[in-house]
Amino acid sequence: MGKSRLAWAITGSGHYIEECLDYVLTLEDVDLYISQAGEEVLKMYRIDIKKLRENMPVYRDKAASAPPVGLFYKGYYHTFVMAPTTSNTVAKCVLGIADSLATNLYSQAGKCRIPSIVYPCDIAPEMETTAPGGKVMVYPRKVDLEATDKLRGFEYTQVVESVEELVEAVNNRLQSQNRAQAETSEKPT
Repeated sequence: MGKSRLAWAITGSGHYIEECLDYVLTLEDVDLYISQAGEEVLKMYRIDIKKLRENMPVYRDKAASAPPVGLFYKGYYHTFVMAPTTSNTVAKCVLGIADSLATNLYSQAGKCRIPSIVYPCDIAPEMETTAPGGKVMVYPRKVDLEATDKLRGFEYTQVVESVEELVEAVNNRLQSQNRAQAETSEKPT
């Protein structure tokens, strides 16, 4: 098999979604997964899925069993990124519920010991976020903040709190993968 790829999921959060997508479009070897709520949010932000498809494979949440998750078992992906991530998706992940494309991807990545990087939309009691009309203040509920804190303790999971942290975490992961692949190719057969 060739070089493994990065799987990136977008859920129904608009929290700095444009910045997340600007970054993902700079990457190579990425498959983009979009939940049903993610599709709705992309439309609200006037982000065209067809344009995303010009740059990378895009998978939409159209099947009950989320067939693409099987790719984790074949070593097709080295990392799973979920950014931005709704409080609903975070809560489901914390409870082990895998009933959507995004939650199923997170679950299967963990079962395959593949690192996940998650950028939740609820990270502080008071925060600025993006909405289709501009920046707004939000005040996440205690239950949402608790779920984010619980997710931090999950194995093979790194929770980031900003687009800058997201970029740094993904870049570090990609550099680590590139080093590992270089070392593997240098070994005599």
